[in-house]
Amino acid sequence: MNKVSSLKMPASDTPTPLLDVDGVSLEYRTPKRLVRATHRVSFAVHEADRFVLLGASGCGKSTLLKAAAGFIQPVEGEIRLDGQRVARPGPDRIVVFQEFDQLPPWKTVKENVIFPLLASRTLGRREAAERALHYLDKVGLSRFADAYPHTLSGGMKQRVAIARALAMQPRILLMDEPFAALDALTRRKMQEELLALWEEVRFTLLFVTHSIEEALIVGNRIGILSPHPGRVRAEINSHEFSLQSQGGTEFQLATQRIHRLLFDEEYPVSRQAEPARKIA
Repeated sequence: MNKVSSLKMPASDTPTPLLDVDGVSLEYRTPKRLVRATHRVSFAVHEADRFVLLGASGCGKSTLLKAAAGFIQPVEGEIRLDGQRVARPGPDRIVVFQEFDQLPPWKTVKENVIFPLLASRTLGRREAAERALHYLDKVGLSRFADAYPHTLSGGMKQRVAIARALAMQPRILLMDEPFAALDALTRRKMQEELLALWEEVRFTLLFVTHSIEEALIVGNRIGILSPHPGRVRAEINSHEFSLQSQGGTEFQLATQRIHRLLFDEEYPVSRQAEPARKIA
């Protein structure tokens, strides 16, 4: 039996999703054109899901993540968190980006984790410091609490960014290709640590990647997007795979199937791609 199977439409008694992306089309402007990044994308993320958006470069997956964060408003459709329309950024949605230099270099590791807790008035200074140390311990960086970012490796900086995000205790953690710039060994280690942290904390995750293998390892569900403009081509389960699955027959078959879903034209999508529109 194939370990990866298409998900069916949720039944009427399915719990309300934490994050509901409903028919969302997104656009952005270039100097000459208005470009449609995604076309009527729909998916749902439930509590404690590890939902991965997978697609080739330019399919709009990072744009969707920014829309979920509240940085971009859809031109069509709606994004809801806990049933409420996402209209702006908020501390209930925290983003971890790909770049290593997202930490202010003049602040120590602990101060970097504390800062958003104070800026958002989530906690007082004493409580913020306690929570910061708690999550630094979770990511294995307690000994580096007083270090500055320039003394850390890329993987360690990303762990600080994850600790900072989780310290805010968001409703959903949004990660935009957070390990893409790491070397292969560090990337594997970060995937392992992220999954171990999820097992302990059970946070809800929306994760963007263009790596099929990473999607299968990190996600329990994968939304596969077509090339530009991004549309949902398929949604599959991947909860039975792990880092230890790599190299196995079922893992390789799943990788091949997803590759076909990503790139083969024989798999239909809801609508053919629309050309970029010129701005009047």
